[in-house]
Amino acid sequence: MTAMPGFLSSDHWISHLFSSQAAREGSVVRRKVRDVERFVGREVFLEEMRRRGFPVLENAGQFVIFCNREPIRRVA
Repeated sequence: MTAMPGFLSSDHWISHLFSSQAAREGSVVRRKVRDVERFVGREVFLEEMRRRGFPVLENAGQFVIFCNREPIRRVA
């Protein structure tokens, strides 16, 4: 993935996120919480995930985004 310029609008940042191969294939992507907060803001980001129906987990300063609507099952 290419480096993100600091001047992207929140819409462009979200478009860039979902243009990744993993996102297009319905897989899992992760982003640093601080980057999400800097580029789009937590609430805008989470509202977009809710709109798309994508579950998001937060752990150790990372958002883990499941780019599909499949159920999540914790196994350990």
